[in-house]
Amino acid sequence: MSFEISPDVALGQTRKAPENFIGRNDVAFVNRASEPERRLFFKRTLIAAASAAAAGAVGMPSLVRANTLPTDGDPAILNLPEHTTGLGLPVAANPYGQPSKFESNLQRRESPGLTRVSQASVSFCPLQSLFGIITPSGLHFERHHQGWWDIDPRQHRLMINGLVNKPMVFTLDDLLRMESVSRIHFIECGANTGMEWGNVAVPTVQYTHGMLSCSEFTGVPLIKVLEYCGVDLKKGRFVLAEGGDGSSMTRTIPMELIESGEVLLAYGQNGEMLRPENGYPLRLVVPGVQGVSWVKYLRRIEVGDQPYATKDETIHYVDMMPDGLHRQYTSIQECKSVVTSPSGGQALLNKGFYNITGLAWSGRGSIKAVDVSVDGGKNWKPARLEGPVQYKALTRFNLPWVWDGKPAIIQSRAIDTTSYVQPSYRTLREVRGSKSIYHNNAIQSWAIHADGTVHNVHVG
Repeated sequence: MSFEISPDVALGQTRKAPENFIGRNDVAFVNRASEPERRLFFKRTLIAAASAAAAGAVGMPSLVRANTLPTDGDPAILNLPEHTTGLGLPVAANPYGQPSKFESNLQRRESPGLTRVSQASVSFCPLQSLFGIITPSGLHFERHHQGWWDIDPRQHRLMINGLVNKPMVFTLDDLLRMESVSRIHFIECGANTGMEWGNVAVPTVQYTHGMLSCSEFTGVPLIKVLEYCGVDLKKGRFVLAEGGDGSSMTRTIPMELIESGEVLLAYGQNGEMLRPENGYPLRLVVPGVQGVSWVKYLRRIEVGDQPYATKDETIHYVDMMPDGLHRQYTSIQECKSVVTSPSGGQALLNKGFYNITGLAWSGRGSIKAVDVSVDGGKNWKPARLEGPVQYKALTRFNLPWVWDGKPAIIQSRAIDTTSYVQPSYRTLREVRGSKSIYHNNAIQSWAIHADGTVHNVHVG
């Protein structure tokens, strides 16, 4: 894909967005420069941007070329900072690493518009500020049906019963001794983007799509443990997963998902043990399936010959269809994407070059392509997928764009390896009606106004 930036178009800047940009002339310089010159150019550009930010500048700082310096010098270079002349903190001061104090605004947030009942709670992941595809464990979204617990792993047990020859009880140590696998997968709450069904335009991507995260999970394939217990795969075509929290969360999992080896008894996340909020010491990982089926604090697996019709799959997490019937067991999270920058709540401070970036995912496989529109879906351009593109995991996409200062509507449209195309709201509502709460995978729209502010809008 090629794109042109007019010489008279200034370099743009997005408030609250993490990206830094360079213009066409600078790209030409970098392309012809030697490696040492490139490194010096980017170093000085970042220093100039940091100096402007420290001074409270709102416009884009002037770029510093590799062969020039400000005539009065840069104080950030001329005056050695304290951290260059002093002794830093010892390792013992922070035995478990924490984010910088300058990143304290990056946090999960609750939505003030959601009804809170007892200890039920939701916290939304700040998608607008994340890089790549892996969600830091401390920013992973949370959904609790009866609060969270920090359970003593020495006392936790997993029972396997039902249509198995040898009902058994496992300790966490038993599972840790088994052969493990590590895989990267996204997890999305079935209610993610749910408020948009009712034309409620919540302000930021953290609230529209923030019940979404992606981690590397480590554990034992459930099928291996069931085989060890002598599972009857002819009769036992369903599994009941039961959690150990106060809500007694129970979900039916089809055996064909388990037989594929994808479903894990997970104890690890992002290279360490699960966090208590994410189900420590043991949870189920069911790739591509809505998060409520990833049962936390997992205490029991029962093998049966039919779906169990539990409360959270018959009256909750169901879809009201136009004919008044409930669509049940709609577990798969369909192909979906969202632009995370520029997105709602941000502001483009001046016209110029920007990088449109976002995330795409599918519960049926991998992402094959993502298209981006800046005119509300009239025209589409293919975005660049950042590798590695993994199975049932988040995929990062990018598209270069020059904003001319006029109103625009930015959208993204994902296509997965089954050739499923993410639908518009109009297409989705033709099938699902307008009374749903869950499983909204429609195209998200962000309107950029002439003053650069970005807002959530609904486009049919």
